Amino acid sequence: MDTAAIILSVRLALLTLLLLLPPAILAAHWLAVTTRKRKLWIEGLLALPLVLPPTVIGYYLLVAMSNQSLPGRWFEALAGQTLAFSFSGLVVASVIFNIPFAVQPIQRAFEAIAPDIREAAQCCGLTFWQTFLRIELPLAWPGILSASVMTFAHTLGEFGVVLMVGGNIPGETRTVAISIYDKVQSFDHASAGAMSLLLLLVSLCTISVSYGLAKRLARRRRAT
Repeated sequence: MDTAAIILSVRLALLTLLLLLPPAILAAHWLAVTTRKRKLWIEGLLALPLVLPPTVIGYYLLVAMSNQSLPGRWFEALAGQTLAFSFSGLVVASVIFNIPFAVQPIQRAFEAIAPDIREAAQCCGLTFWQTFLRIELPLAWPGILSASVMTFAHTLGEFGVVLMVGGNIPGETRTVAISIYDKVQSFDHASAGAMSLLLLLVSLCTISVSYGLAKRLARRRRAT
């Protein structure tokens, strides 16, 4: 197996989680409790990576990261390299195309918390942040765990966006999904099969964990 590609993919997935999870939790909480009309538009915007073809997302990200764009020129002046076709560019792209996988499970978890709990916390004199940290986060942990697992697995298996933004640079942007494609193209079916089996097992575990946590949330919602 292409060990370097697997390590790079795991590193990319962990960095994506580290950068995406905190803002995803805050955004999901706001979406769960707000009653503003613009919520529907924001939810639609955050869900776009679910319905847009990966090549479309990758194209727009590639344009935004090129040295012809303001973010691309700013990054090149600061880091001395282009944002596109680099590991840094992959991280940015990974955070963006994983937004719905991180936000939606957490939002459903916060929505499952009965409003009476928040009202009771306010009556007890707890501030917003005290209520959020001491009560809501512990209750929403199944959704947070599900979002983490889904985001990690989706990052490992993403192909289209990664190829468009990062290309296929060994040790820099070649992830395990791209490596599998290369192995098939070179008729190395043994390596391709081994890495595909690895992703299959990760995906199966992801789905099992997500379904289990979804059922737990459903039981909690019925109990409240």
